[in-house]
Amino acid sequence: MTKKTYKVAGMDCASCAMLIESDLEDAGVKARCSYAKQILDVEYDEQIISEQSIKEVVNKSGYTLE
Repeated sequence: MTKKTYKVAGMDCASCAMLIESDLEDAGVKARCSYAKQILDVEYDEQIISEQSIKEVVNKSGYTLE
């Protein structure tokens, strides 16, 4: 399993963080997102999903990973 932490741009409230978590979990990624810290912690299997795919899921949700 691969673990990474990203800065997230575009979150306005705690609901934004929950939306990101939900969308990533639907894609098979274990995610914890903090609105207060503006960060996203992910744990994923590179055999199942790529880092680029994770970024695309977040972008489709309306947010940007830095």
